[in-house]
Amino acid sequence: MPLTILVLNSGSSSIKFSLFSAIQSGEPRPLYEGALEGIGGGSGTFSITDEAGKQVLDQKLSAPDAHAAFQLIADALKRPPFPFPDAIGHRMVSGGPTLTAHQRITPAVLDEMERHVAFAPLHSPVAIFIMRKAAELFPGLPNFVCFDSAFHTTIPEVAARFALPERYWADGVRRYGAHGLSYESVVYQLRDELPSRMVVAHLGNGSSITAIRDGRSTDTSMGLTPTGGIISGTRTGDLDPGVLLYILRELEPSRPATKEAADQLEAIVARQSGLLGVSGLSNDMRALRKGAEQGDEAALRALAQFAYVIRKFLGSYLVLLGGLDALVFTGGIGEHDAQTRAEVTAGLEPFGLTLAPERNISPEGQVISTSEAKVRILIVPAREDLLIAMHTVRLLGDQPEPAAPAGKP
Repeated sequence: MPLTILVLNSGSSSIKFSLFSAIQSGEPRPLYEGALEGIGGGSGTFSITDEAGKQVLDQKLSAPDAHAAFQLIADALKRPPFPFPDAIGHRMVSGGPTLTAHQRITPAVLDEMERHVAFAPLHSPVAIFIMRKAAELFPGLPNFVCFDSAFHTTIPEVAARFALPERYWADGVRRYGAHGLSYESVVYQLRDELPSRMVVAHLGNGSSITAIRDGRSTDTSMGLTPTGGIISGTRTGDLDPGVLLYILRELEPSRPATKEAADQLEAIVARQSGLLGVSGLSNDMRALRKGAEQGDEAALRALAQFAYVIRKFLGSYLVLLGGLDALVFTGGIGEHDAQTRAEVTAGLEPFGLTLAPERNISPEGQVISTSEAKVRILIVPAREDLLIAMHTVRLLGDQPEPAAPAGKP
């Protein structure tokens, strides 16, 4: 008997969801996917499409907060034509030092996640709220949490540690990474021909890049929180710690309380920086491309810095892996912005990466490198929802973790 799995992926201003039909073995089949966006704004949208891409629901509405938004979603999914779920899977960025594997949600697990919201302060509070609300609105259904950070538990200690006193390591201050479910979905989709040495760039409003050897994370750009690493839509990426000290001291006269100063600093580095901060225009790649076409110097500078930082991480991971078999682009920008892919790979022919311009502009398949290139350049869609559904089915049946790819340790 097929199971219906509801997958929830909550953000600060949106809740995305999917319904899958699944059995204990085999890949879950998507039935519906939808999103309620613009939460907390003056206007928003609520849309659902079926597996054929047909619009089932398309409404303009205003949801003042996550509570109201999820109530609307739950009410809609309890009516035909949607099958009632047998279980719910949730995405969570980080479980901190104690929650390192996907698992069933219990009151103790929720309390433990609450203790570690500082490891993803922009994502975790709303995700935990939705988990609690799901248990209330779908009483009796088993709920499971899937952590992005779980994929990165294979990172060696030398890469996970920061150069800080030992007590901070004991407190859980380390590199957790993010976008792990996206990276895991890339590994899953390439499983039949999995490259041994692979760098995957998940580029979107949140961006990161990860070195993967034989399907396992070796190093990743994001650190303790998703603010680190490469430039994102509104996040700084890596900073000299002295910059943060400078900003804190600058804030001190107007914000004498340490917590208030830290909160304001977090707003600067996580909400007002990145592509938005450099350009002064937008965190949206489409708006930046339009600005660049019109000669906006700040937009051009933001785009150049974005590509520069990605290339710098790519180069370091190429050395770390001892060469490269594949470079993969995923995420909203990675999958859809041909110019970013061209800017990142420009001049890398000596390292075996040669982009085929015609394939890059109009990809007909995954491969966008030339036929003669020593390193394959691929576009692989992020399928976090599919991986969450798969893990939920496995955990529901208390099945073991999937085996490593054939021929891999």
